[in-house]
Amino acid sequence: MARPRLLPDNFTLALLATVALASALPATGAAAAFLEYATVAVVALLFFMHGAKLSREAVLAGVKHWRLHLLVVGCTFALFPVLGLALRPLLQPLVTPELYVGVLFLCVLPATVQSAIAFTAVAGGNMAAAVCSASASTLLGIFITPVLVSLVLPQAGSAQQDVLGGIGRILLQLMLPFVLGHLLRPWIGGFMARHVRTLKRVDQGSVLLVVYTAFSAAVAGGLWQLLPLRALLGLLLVCAVILGLALAFTTWLARRLGFAREDEITIVFCGSKKSLVSGVPMAKVLFDSQAAGAIVLPLMVFHQLQLMVCAVLAQRYARAQPATPAQG
Repeated sequence: MARPRLLPDNFTLALLATVALASALPATGAAAAFLEYATVAVVALLFFMHGAKLSREAVLAGVKHWRLHLLVVGCTFALFPVLGLALRPLLQPLVTPELYVGVLFLCVLPATVQSAIAFTAVAGGNMAAAVCSASASTLLGIFITPVLVSLVLPQAGSAQQDVLGGIGRILLQLMLPFVLGHLLRPWIGGFMARHVRTLKRVDQGSVLLVVYTAFSAAVAGGLWQLLPLRALLGLLLVCAVILGLALAFTTWLARRLGFAREDEITIVFCGSKKSLVSGVPMAKVLFDSQAAGAIVLPLMVFHQLQLMVCAVLAQRYARAQPATPAQG
């Protein structure tokens, strides 16, 4: 029996189950303290694996498309924050102030890597440029996201840490393992390639543990009492509006600036997506545990929306792909 087209993927279902578990059985006391330390370790492992999987050859192959990369970076770290701030008077009444902090946080995150590249491949886009742009976005986000958090969320309250301290913690907990993994790639790259499926489960399991820890702390602090159903429904609409505008702007900019069809596809899929895998650990580093639960909730909703919408969009691009002329 075929999987229903709009049914969430297995990872999203696992995320929803993790939130439900944290809501029913939140970790408290010694268990919560243990999970705080455990999440530091698994986040380091997560970024170590990202570093080990990054191919220098693939990145170098796409570096020459500098105009494309500048546009993707601009959309990721400038267009999204502008949309989040400009639409705040219109969209914040649909949710709670705490949830809109999470909306602004997702706006300053780097682009996703795996799904952006996968959708670019399905749609027939520029794969080398997609690998380069998505990988560069992840690296730049380690430095840019904490700075943008301090600029976009100056009134986030005591939950937000100072920007220099945030960058320092991200360098120590995320960048250092990433660099170590990449430096060790010549020795462990073969192992990573042979165990892709197993490592993907480790990758996803790390995110699930961080989500459980963050939501446990938030639930213990009364998260669901502070978030009415109306706000959750409003959050779905807010994320849909921001995603729709991001897709529209990236498509328009790519065509307005005269990019080829293959490059347009790369710009659309790399410039309109946000990374759950990077965002959850960053929230854990930049915000205290109690605040992080509400802050990552908009990102989880946006993550599922972008997967469903971009899956349909990639198929549309693929169907519209010009036929290759027959060889004479």
